[in-house]
Amino acid sequence: MSVAAEPRTAQSLRSGGRPAPDPAQRRRALRHLASPVSVLTVSHSDRLHGTTVSTVTTVSLSPLILGACLKAGSVFAELAAAEGRFSVNVLGGTQGPVARWFADSSRPDGAEQFAGLPWHADPYGRAPLLEGALAHYTCRLVGSTVVGDHEVLLGRVVHAVTGDGDPLLSFAGGLFAGALNPVAPRNDTPTKKENTAP
Repeated sequence: MSVAAEPRTAQSLRSGGRPAPDPAQRRRALRHLASPVSVLTVSHSDRLHGTTVSTVTTVSLSPLILGACLKAGSVFAELAAAEGRFSVNVLGGTQGPVARWFADSSRPDGAEQFAGLPWHADPYGRAPLLEGALAHYTCRLVGSTVVGDHEVLLGRVVHAVTGDGDPLLSFAGGLFAGALNPVAPRNDTPTKKENTAP
């Protein structure tokens, strides 16, 4: 007795017979990429602006260049391009409310965004530097590129200051803070054992 083959859709044929990709599942998987939370700040023509991002990464060590991802066409990207500089504030574990504030699209514009927050002007770029941040980076904009629905700003670090504490992390759609426990200290790193014949 012969059994009729199950019809294969055009989409399954394109994927080589594998299950069709699930966009929603891919987006859920991306939420499991843990990342530090930062607030980017800029000052242009006496207009101050800040925005929360969870994607700031080292692009090059020599020269030291950071990449920051924003929604394409954002106000911040426009101001940073006009000013040619921006600053990165890496948030500490107690600064969850600061991260949520600068992610709130209903917050006021301009200097009012920073009302009630302790900060001082970046001596190298005039942008607000938030007190309590783990690190401040002053960046000179050296390039930008649009990738899909985001824009990547490339900033060469011209000055940096670091502090102490634990980072604020974004993971699975939430913000987390806590002490970082090393998994394997360098002096306890396992070494590969050689196999010897009996």
